[in-house]
Amino acid sequence: MKILLNNTSLFESLRQFNDLGFVPTMGGIHKGHLSLIDKSNKLCKKTIVSIFVNPKQFNNKKDLKSYPRNIKKDLKILKKSKKVDFVYLPKFNDIFKDKKKSKIKLLKKDKILCAKYRKGHFEGVLDVMNKLTKIVNPKKIFMGEKDFQQLYLVKKLLEKKYKTKVIPCKTIRDLYKVALSSRNCLLNKSNLALASKIYKKLVGIKKNIKNKKNISSFLNLKKKELKNNYKIKIDYLELRNINNLKISRTKKNSRLFIAYYLNNVRLIDNL
Repeated sequence: MKILLNNTSLFESLRQFNDLGFVPTMGGIHKGHLSLIDKSNKLCKKTIVSIFVNPKQFNNKKDLKSYPRNIKKDLKILKKSKKVDFVYLPKFNDIFKDKKKSKIKLLKKDKILCAKYRKGHFEGVLDVMNKLTKIVNPKKIFMGEKDFQQLYLVKKLLEKKYKTKVIPCKTIRDLYKVALSSRNCLLNKSNLALASKIYKKLVGIKKNIKNKKNISSFLNLKKKELKNNYKIKIDYLELRNINNLKISRTKKNSRLFIAYYLNNVRLIDNL
């Protein structure tokens, strides 16, 4: 496993490879990231993982400050996996060396779900993914379905601009069915137990959707129940079509999306 600390080192090391799998991360490496690496290993000859906490995608300074960082631990996990060929640890200037302001703007129809509640977040995500793709030049990029809206927007942007395929990878969950996330380390045991209960409730909600003529009213009712029963703040609970993320009136080709807060930590999930 070779560690690349700047773009010069990256260009020299990757020049000879044209079948490169790329797993972009912000660190806090967990089994979800390792599953992306496994997929890359199956489909590509070489795998590169990046670790970069992108300040441009945080709409909350406290959130940026509290975001978990432990490079030594991350590198140890990646090395132990024996499945990573390169780790790219860029500095801010490696990615944003041109000081031009990003021209990436979300369409009005895309300002939904997390984009509605985290102003500027996806513009920051798309900006950094655009720049990383240009620098790394991978054949395939592997991203998890837990951040489904992110996956949808990144795929739409990058596959239009580059000869790169964005490969969706299934959400990895812990023993209690909580979706793995780097932010989970900010939660205590009782928070995680509550997250597990909420997941089970969501499974029941989705199961019962088929019987409802007015899905929107049904979900509003269930949202109130979740808020009252678990004393949590919920940004949204919505059923949306997986192909265009429009509000769905049928369970077919749809996912149930939620964003809520536990211990001031914002969690997202979809099923």
